[in-house]
Amino acid sequence: MEIDIEQVKDINIVPQLGERLQENNGNKIIPQVEEQFEMASNKVFMIPWGHIKLLIDKCHDNPGKFNFYIDRIIENNWSRAVLLNFLDTDLYERQGQAITNFKYTLPKESGDLAQEITKDPYNFDFVAIRQGYNEKELKDALMDNVQNFLMELGTGFAFVGREYRLQVGNTEQFVDMLFYNIKRHCYVVVEVKTVEFEAGFISQTATYVSAVNHTLKGNDDTQTIGLLICKTKDNILAKYAVETSTEPIGISEYELNALMPKDFKGTLPTIEELEQGLSGNAAN
Repeated sequence: MEIDIEQVKDINIVPQLGERLQENNGNKIIPQVEEQFEMASNKVFMIPWGHIKLLIDKCHDNPGKFNFYIDRIIENNWSRAVLLNFLDTDLYERQGQAITNFKYTLPKESGDLAQEITKDPYNFDFVAIRQGYNEKELKDALMDNVQNFLMELGTGFAFVGREYRLQVGNTEQFVDMLFYNIKRHCYVVVEVKTVEFEAGFISQTATYVSAVNHTLKGNDDTQTIGLLICKTKDNILAKYAVETSTEPIGISEYELNALMPKDFKGTLPTIEELEQGLSGNAAN
């Protein structure tokens, strides 16, 4: 059913959990919001008013951003909490921003979709980790929060395995993290580095991508892609380095702001210390 925007002017705004839209004229939608509704067409009526209020507050001056989030809410059935998280972490600005060689290594339609599922930077603030963390600690923390990690990676990612073993000739290779993207029907090799990007990381990632193609990729799967997530990167170096690979690879940074004191681990009792303490109490 086609909805006439004139009808929207006469719709009273229904409170959600005691909240009302702050930007309104009486209980009617003001002109600025009306313009957003016109651009969003009737899709806006497919999401709750609480979501709309957040979008008005955060995206009132950016119609493209407003429509981007409406599409994602409908597609992924986001709660208000999830929507607020992605608004606060600037998903719209980060989406599809990885430095990649997809336009050289993939067909255009497939490359565009692969680019869309990347981000730069990735936000790892859901991880609670100490300052001075090492690579293993970060990877362990990501796997301890795999549900949040999957949400940050984006729609359609399924976790396959950590330190995924690949038999390559007479050697064993271990992929940091292996995922499958249901939207693109492909495996995604994810390598996480806690240092600045180095050109040598490309050949390692490309080897894993090629190995997955040879050992796991099925007839109905599209080309495997690699995603290299580093602490920092020189964008020019990353651009030049990724162009040397014939395998589709993207390079991004990550953000991690929720850091605990460096000696935080030392302030917590170990499992052994807890067990000893319980044994001591039992003896007393």
